[in-house]
Amino acid sequence: MQRKILVTSALPYANGPIHLGHMVEYIQTDIWVRFQKMRGHECHYVCADDAHGTPIMLRAQNEDITPEQLISDVSKEHQADFADFGIGFDNYHSTHSDENRALASQIYLANRDAGHIEARTISQAYDPEKEMFLPDRFIRGECPKCGAADQYGDNCEACGATYDPTELKNPVSAVSGATPITKESEHYFFKLGDFEKTLREWTHSDHLQPEVTRKLSEWFESGLQDWDISRDAPYFGFEIPDTENKFFYVWMDAPIGYLASFKNYCEREGIDFNEFMKPGSDTEMVHFIGKDIIYFHALFWPAMLEGAGFRQPDNIYAHGFLTVDGKKMSKSRGTFIKARSYLDHLNPEYLRYYFAAKLGSGIDDIDLNLEDFQTRINADLVGKVVNIASRCAGFLSKRFDGKLADSLSDPALFNEFTAQAESIAKRYEAREFGQAMREIMALADKANQYIDEMKPWVLAKEEGKDAEVQAICTMGINLFRVLMTYLKPVLPRTAEQAEAFLNIDALAWSDALMPLLSHSINKFQPLMTRVEQDKIDAIIEASKDSMSKTDKPTQAKSVDSNIEPIAAKIQFDDFAKIDLRVAKIVNAEHVEGADKLLKLTLDIGLAEKQVFAGIKSAYTPEDLIGKLTVMVANLAPRKMRFGLSEGMVLAAGPGGKDLFILNPDDGAQPGMRVK
Repeated sequence: MQRKILVTSALPYANGPIHLGHMVEYIQTDIWVRFQKMRGHECHYVCADDAHGTPIMLRAQNEDITPEQLISDVSKEHQADFADFGIGFDNYHSTHSDENRALASQIYLANRDAGHIEARTISQAYDPEKEMFLPDRFIRGECPKCGAADQYGDNCEACGATYDPTELKNPVSAVSGATPITKESEHYFFKLGDFEKTLREWTHSDHLQPEVTRKLSEWFESGLQDWDISRDAPYFGFEIPDTENKFFYVWMDAPIGYLASFKNYCEREGIDFNEFMKPGSDTEMVHFIGKDIIYFHALFWPAMLEGAGFRQPDNIYAHGFLTVDGKKMSKSRGTFIKARSYLDHLNPEYLRYYFAAKLGSGIDDIDLNLEDFQTRINADLVGKVVNIASRCAGFLSKRFDGKLADSLSDPALFNEFTAQAESIAKRYEAREFGQAMREIMALADKANQYIDEMKPWVLAKEEGKDAEVQAICTMGINLFRVLMTYLKPVLPRTAEQAEAFLNIDALAWSDALMPLLSHSINKFQPLMTRVEQDKIDAIIEASKDSMSKTDKPTQAKSVDSNIEPIAAKIQFDDFAKIDLRVAKIVNAEHVEGADKLLKLTLDIGLAEKQVFAGIKSAYTPEDLIGKLTVMVANLAPRKMRFGLSEGMVLAAGPGGKDLFILNPDDGAQPGMRVK
């Protein structure tokens, strides 16, 4: 049965370039969409630039242009990068559009009239030097939940908590560096708690990945908070209906931008927009997002849609972050790589394949290891897949005028290849791209093994062996065709080149099942070349240069940056209050229902303390028992869902498996003060 699917990727912010961290999501989504289209489904892939907010307004002021000019320029750059990476959007729009203004107003008014919007006067951070209310992302400080430094004013990147900016500890204005003061202002709040019952049901009904559902359960237990959806002037965005100088917060109209882009596309293509939007529709709506924006997409978004009488998403698929050579992307190391810096030096399909080989259905981070990248591309794509065609095509062109034989030399081997079609299709459907790539490359190994065993280059020198040579090479070309069918969602441009070489129409998934016989192919042209070290070196060097030459100093952390700035300065007296003690780990155990936590029992000499530490990605309980570590002994206890945490273990590293607890020297004893 043909499915009707609306697919979206998260909207890139119109305040900076696309980098390889962004590309994980767009490549993942594009592969899934291309697969659906190859299967014959009606699948529409839309996106847009997220074009509102104070950062846009301030950057435009700094460049002495209008916000509209800024977002127009950035949109052209974004779309060029996406196009060159083969991202096949059916429509790319902007949140600063007539469609989005109309839909945002419609959804707001429907929720307001249903009683889900409440006006109240709040105390808000205000920059006394710039004389403006500060948006959440222009206030930095310590998270009120976990204490992490240098966090945004609306949510913590360390623990995922959301909160009011006034709750931040030691706040600083990112615009001027001044300490914000508080002023009163009337704001509008979306009453998320009105939807608690239906959200609990929705989040536990297979719309989300299991680990995402578990994370949301923690937020339900801490209570759903009302959401401030308004901002004061000056602000670049849409004015809220029936108000003066009040604007929709960027996170209010950004997800509505998915629908606005789709509506723009529907009106142009004659598609029934309402068919996709009504509750109970047999159409599907699927969102691909990063794991850092789960709260907005899996709670606020379905609640807003329900309150306005729209359908809710069928699935929200989150993915992890990108590291490069095991670490966060770094400007100084040249690994904060912009999409254009990569495109200037290497085939984009290499990265599409490498990401596909790393991606699964979960939310784990993936690593771009540059040495492994070079080795894998050269071995898999150049050495295995393309090699099959190049080994066979020459014989067919020179001896048989490109004509394939009328039968297969090894039908059983061909059937072994085609029998994998449904297994590989299931991998694509489930977003288990890495497993799909492994299965495809195993087939490529068998194809090369077949050619090695049959040795057409030897037979070509013998009298009367022409028919055998033609049959063997016909077999090789057919195996190559099957492999390219399976790889087409990942390598669309290489597949187009292969289609031209094979002299065939665009490959559909079902084409893998039937052999190509008594057919004339065209002369083979190299489809890929090896990745040489100088290309990778050039990308790293270009990344260093571009960042040092074009980046302007700023006190605000970029919304798309993985680079952690140094936290706000503290006084010596503040530091002196921290009581660091040597602690012996006398017990460690897993925490049921927690993805990252281990429960530690720590001996600090005169007493034992219980601590929940987020180090499960790097250690097993048996690794830790008996070891010494350093803990913050005078941290106020924190009530967690799993119990009381009475301190904090010190650790360092970029995260994941590279996380190291701090080991004191062997002479240390539990309870000793660290100075």
